[in-house]
Amino acid sequence: MPAAQPTQQQLSLKQVRRVALAAQGFNGRQPPAVITARHVIQLIERLGVVQIDSVNALVRSHYLPLFSRLGNYPQKLLDQAAWSQGRHRRLFEYWGHEASLLPVELYPLLRWRMRRAAQGEGIYQQMARFGREQQPTIARVLQAVRDQGALGAGSLSTRQERAGPWWDWSDEKHALEWLFAAGEVTVAGRRGFERLYDLPERVLPPSILAQPELTEAQAQRGLLLHAVRALGVGTEKDLRDYFRLDPAPAKAGLATLREEGAIEQVQVQGWKQPAYALPDLKIPRKVHSSALLSPFDSLIWERGRTERLFDFHYRLEIYTPAHKRVYGYYVLPFLHHERIAARVDLRAERAAGRLAVHAVHEEDPGLDTEGLRALASHLRTLADWLGLPEVLINCQRTSGARLRTAWADSGLFHAPRSLVHA
Repeated sequence: MPAAQPTQQQLSLKQVRRVALAAQGFNGRQPPAVITARHVIQLIERLGVVQIDSVNALVRSHYLPLFSRLGNYPQKLLDQAAWSQGRHRRLFEYWGHEASLLPVELYPLLRWRMRRAAQGEGIYQQMARFGREQQPTIARVLQAVRDQGALGAGSLSTRQERAGPWWDWSDEKHALEWLFAAGEVTVAGRRGFERLYDLPERVLPPSILAQPELTEAQAQRGLLLHAVRALGVGTEKDLRDYFRLDPAPAKAGLATLREEGAIEQVQVQGWKQPAYALPDLKIPRKVHSSALLSPFDSLIWERGRTERLFDFHYRLEIYTPAHKRVYGYYVLPFLHHERIAARVDLRAERAAGRLAVHAVHEEDPGLDTEGLRALASHLRTLADWLGLPEVLINCQRTSGARLRTAWADSGLFHAPRSLVHA
């Protein structure tokens, strides 16, 4: 007779939400009074990957996930971890989940992706074609990096006009991006938001570069295990999306991890697909956390999972024509006590020295007084963190009026941060 299959753990949706929030760093505890580099590194190691995005309507998106979990932390701590030279360098840039910052310990787990890119796999067709057809240009640019050190594309380009969108890149920019994807160069720093490229051996710790090569299967299993830890509970699609893995190797990797006892299969209430979690799963009794979330936060970046977890349909409307937007240009979901309770359209109006709240949209059943005060508190902390003296609640909806009342009634918002009425 075949061996009996072990009974799968049955989890309610509330339990999975709590597990997911705790795994993502929302544990309900107050952050330390003084945020240090150690706190920043520990959090990014927990998440495994922080997505980079260029939109600067509020602040560059990679700074926001740490603010959501730590509050008013010094942004320079992330800059040092990501782009400083020497012992402070703890992160590297690569294609993790889109363009990302990752702990240097994950570098060996992504070498297979670099090898594939060098072979023209897993990258844009135009980039692959450039790699096949423009090897002399690539060799010339790589030699320039060897000779001159960290360089941006602007330092190498012979074009007179400013480059346009990505498909209008100069040959030198294409060459640098190909070399970056292939692991021949890495990002040494940034000038503004422009990448500066250098050789990996001049940027990354020697101990990381000296680690033995892993097979693709070994590396992808390692990434999947990181995804399980970071998500708490996830379907195969959830887990492979975390580091953008292909379906077939992800399924094989999860099967091997199950056989090894590194993960267990579980069943989640209302989910059609089986899910996976670490053995001896710890389920918090409650998670009392509030946070404004980046549109690119790893808690919500897989939109299907976000709907299954929070019953929250979320789409970014930056590229939607203004007259067709439903919620606004740069909308941050507001997490409050295990649910996404509102959407807030925010803008840093730096010239005016204020944080502008253009719209507040509450999700059913809305925010109670305590929830509105929590939102007001987070807006004030956000303004403090961004160095903006004023907060303008410019929302003409009922939710905006309720937020202004909660702000006024809370008694927490005297100088130095003031509320400006629209």
